Amino acid sequence: MSTPTMAVWKFASCDGCQLTLLDCEDELLPLAETVHISHFLEMSSAVEVGPYDLSLVEGSITTAADVERIHRIRDNSEYLVTIGACATSGGIQALRNFADITEFMSVVYASPEYIGTLATSTPIAAHVPVDFELRGCPIDRRQLLEVISSYLARRKPNIPDTSVCVECKRRGLTCVMVSDGTPCLGPVTHSGCGALCPAQSRGCYGCFGPSSDPNLTAMSGWLRICGMTDEGIERVFSTFNVSSPEFDGIRRDGQ
Repeated sequence: MSTPTMAVWKFASCDGCQLTLLDCEDELLPLAETVHISHFLEMSSAVEVGPYDLSLVEGSITTAADVERIHRIRDNSEYLVTIGACATSGGIQALRNFADITEFMSVVYASPEYIGTLATSTPIAAHVPVDFELRGCPIDRRQLLEVISSYLARRKPNIPDTSVCVECKRRGLTCVMVSDGTPCLGPVTHSGCGALCPAQSRGCYGCFGPSSDPNLTAMSGWLRICGMTDEGIERVFSTFNVSSPEFDGIRRDGQ
């Protein structure tokens, strides 16, 4: 039986999710014994052509060339997993989706006519079928290892589909929003970070994206109780996962 092959790909992003894989340290060596890493430019300049058993994709689609490349990657990958907020929801660069990209280019570049870009920043799933989306900005390394291991073993990843509030309860943390009125997006944010911010008495910033079927109307009401204005509420949802359909509801519906 041949060794499974894995490739890691980068599109528009900061490389933080790829670095999460490199930061696995002790776990990375045993992983390298069970899978052959054929393409991972963050780690090595050596490149082997596909097909690949598993492709991990970081970053959003922002150019016409990106669209062509992600289709080639999809065609050469048995499984394709997107990692991080950029790949799963377009990232913070998706703020361009709500503005005039031509105006942006005219302000930033001396010769904007030489810039080739799309008007939007979109997730990978908007262009090709995706087998699994791993949330986070950056992703959690424990979840990443679980996803890689599961696809190598050809089973479904064991990634809980819960909110950050569940992680707070499991850690025995006091709710920062109820106890001291700190605005927190934990009730509508997907779990995975281990309630990192609430553990430091700070509110969740929503970097793991929307939880399943989030109640944004109730969430907005609580944020107002905590002293936030409508403008502040819109701003807090306009960060890591601004173009997620669930979070974009704040902008569209004026909740």
